[in-house]
Amino acid sequence: MTEPTGASAARRREVIDALRRGTVPQAGLDLFAVGLDRFAAALDDDLATAARGGAAFHAVRGEYGSGKTFFARWLAERAKRAGLATTEVQISETETPLHRLETVYRRLTERLATGTHRPSALRAVIDTWFYTLEEEILDAGEVADDDEKALAEAVDALMEQRLAEVARTTPAFAAALRGYRLARAAGDNATADALIAWIGGQKSVSAAARRTAGVRGDLDHFGALGFLQGLLTVLRDCGHPGLLVVLDEIETLQRVRGDVREKGLNALRQLLDEIDAGRFPGLFLVITGTPAFYDGQQGAQRLPPLAQRLATDFTTDPRFDSPRAVQLRLTGFDLESLGELGRNVRDLYGHSAREPARIAARVDDAYIDELAAAVTGGLGGKVGVAPRLFLRKLVADVLDRVDEFDTFEPRRHYALTVSAAELTEVERNAAASAGVPGGAAGPDDIALDLP
Repeated sequence: MTEPTGASAARRREVIDALRRGTVPQAGLDLFAVGLDRFAAALDDDLATAARGGAAFHAVRGEYGSGKTFFARWLAERAKRAGLATTEVQISETETPLHRLETVYRRLTERLATGTHRPSALRAVIDTWFYTLEEEILDAGEVADDDEKALAEAVDALMEQRLAEVARTTPAFAAALRGYRLARAAGDNATADALIAWIGGQKSVSAAARRTAGVRGDLDHFGALGFLQGLLTVLRDCGHPGLLVVLDEIETLQRVRGDVREKGLNALRQLLDEIDAGRFPGLFLVITGTPAFYDGQQGAQRLPPLAQRLATDFTTDPRFDSPRAVQLRLTGFDLESLGELGRNVRDLYGHSAREPARIAARVDDAYIDELAAAVTGGLGGKVGVAPRLFLRKLVADVLDRVDEFDTFEPRRHYALTVSAAELTEVERNAAASAGVPGGAAGPDDIALDLP
């Protein structure tokens, strides 16, 4: 086995622990990713465009289990390596409705991360920004190091200059930043904390803290776009030339009430128009959704201007899909690529195992292919639904036992079992189609609670 490039023991463990739980790792996906290389060059160009002050957008499409969340986090890692900040927002009917951009912005700041700071990195980014402004002023030699009053005034003036474009539409952003800096300098941690929360779009911030900064009320739909613009300016000044924003599971718009759906689709159209107009230099926006969202009448097609912006021809062979298209199609796994994925994970696991040679010998390529076929068969032959469960079984049921027990041989001592408790809804439906006990019931077996 060769050591994966840049794969520290802690990084490998983080990946394996997530797969053991049946979740997508937050980092380290490049260590075992399969089938994403074809997108890499084009997406790196988009990241470079954002870093230069441009903007980029892609809509990722794929059925459930095709790897949309995996793709988004893989891209986020590339973005961090390029110096950009990243954030991932799960769109949902109740928690994060798309038509409430103030809520989307709040989730965005809660999940904000950089190459050196995990979520939420908002306060660290803002503190770094003020430090950068101070250093810039001191390097210019116009203010003495020990003249705190003059330095504070110079920082205020430079801050206003940098946020001039934002202040024209959203003056509260600069006011809250100024208030935060003053509170921090005065040692008033409670007010500083409250104002950071307000800048992050949080509600229920004390009126006293808001009065200190001269701001009022909570962030609204239109103010959210101004705050996003301000955040991009702050990020750029403190060494993060762009921001990757992923809006995941946007297909949830199809399940909401008609008027709410219309507002959500229009909010997305508005955001794309603002990107095209150049309002958000440094923004790389990615949305993910199912084909039904992009093509169906309850999704993007319901708003023709949005459908036109997202239109992409998928009538050709997927092999010839352009990675520069507006929509990027994820075709999911077949048994061959699922086996390749399993081998990558096995090799990654082996680097931290007690006896790597035993891992390689007892969990050989042929066995991984057999396990992949068995898991897929238990899910009605639907390979696209299988990766999560397959990797969980491979790590937790097979690799862990081979590593921990000298005499464990998976072909002799392990028989694949699948219980309903460990399946997602999509997996249960697939298992039901295969007649697996614990799979979802048929439509005639579902009890309806009718009034």
